[in-house]
Amino acid sequence: MTSQRTALSDVHVALGARFTEFAGWEMPVRYGSIIDEHHAVRRAAGLFDLSHMGELRVTGPGAAAGLAAALVNDPGRLSVGRAGYSLLCAPDGGVIDDLIVYRLEQDAFLVVPNASNREVVAAELGARLRGHEATLADETYATSLLAIQGPAAADILAPLTALRLDDLRNYRAAQADVAGIPALVARTGYTGEDGFELFVAWDEGPALWEALTAAGAGAGLRPCGLGARDTLRLEAGMPLYGHELGRDTTPFEAGLGRIVMLDHEFVGREALAAADKAGPRKRLVGLTLRDRGIAREGYAVLRTGDTAPIGVVTSGSQSPTLGVAIAMAYVPPADAAAGTMLGIVIRGGVVPAEVVPLPFYRRAGR
Repeated sequence: MTSQRTALSDVHVALGARFTEFAGWEMPVRYGSIIDEHHAVRRAAGLFDLSHMGELRVTGPGAAAGLAAALVNDPGRLSVGRAGYSLLCAPDGGVIDDLIVYRLEQDAFLVVPNASNREVVAAELGARLRGHEATLADETYATSLLAIQGPAAADILAPLTALRLDDLRNYRAAQADVAGIPALVARTGYTGEDGFELFVAWDEGPALWEALTAAGAGAGLRPCGLGARDTLRLEAGMPLYGHELGRDTTPFEAGLGRIVMLDHEFVGREALAAADKAGPRKRLVGLTLRDRGIAREGYAVLRTGDTAPIGVVTSGSQSPTLGVAIAMAYVPPADAAAGTMLGIVIRGGVVPAEVVPLPFYRRAGR
């Protein structure tokens, strides 16, 4: 089966990108060094093609009520121009996907699910919207999505748009022209840095990329692939579906109980209310390795001096910013307190690791 290519595929080829297959898409994993791309985002700015992400538009007088009945929180409480992080849960409380919801107009919302779950989310949302005066349209293949992330992102973007970026605070979005291209400009991202995600018509993606590249030429802007995006989101303690989130995990176990609103009816509410009352069976924690080794997904976590696994690593890497190996893992609540010493099985040996608060990295001023 041939992988889907984004509208920017030729641009990536010209830049010498190395590609990987992800969720049915051929995506750039890196252009040069993942570490250099990572540092560019932390120190200046990085430019990402995220056109593999899903874009589902929900419209109609019943759109707000329908989404409230479908999701763990209530997008109807968002004012126009605001965005919110949410979860789509199964009736048993397990996570089907995490997503961002943008309220574009009073009766119009943009729902952005993970690329790997777009079809599942579209089908599930479509079913849950029945009985409400709402229509769901999948605009994924009509949309290019670019993200510019990093401390220099606003300065690079500002000359290309009349939109006052100082007025566009975190998790806000507005329609505006960028380099003459109509766009939805959102102050959102998945890196732990300030930045923007720009939704434009599919065919406009390459022109927008070139305009941003030219504007950032003297500011340290670099093209970045999915490899750097993963190390950045790990440092920022951001969960990834299929790693920290899944059908066998509730929002409370993943540390996302704060976004669950049990004061309205939605699919999974009864199960989540019971889970909240009972307390989590496991907890997502951060781990910093105290000896040499890299913890990878699936590695066993042990109590110090024991041989029986008590948990499992969900994501792990060397942290380019911090200079140490870090990981996220699920462990029993009794082992989740910061400062607890655990062990991770790596290549037949046990490497000591300390439980630390998430996120590992927080940008200045946050």
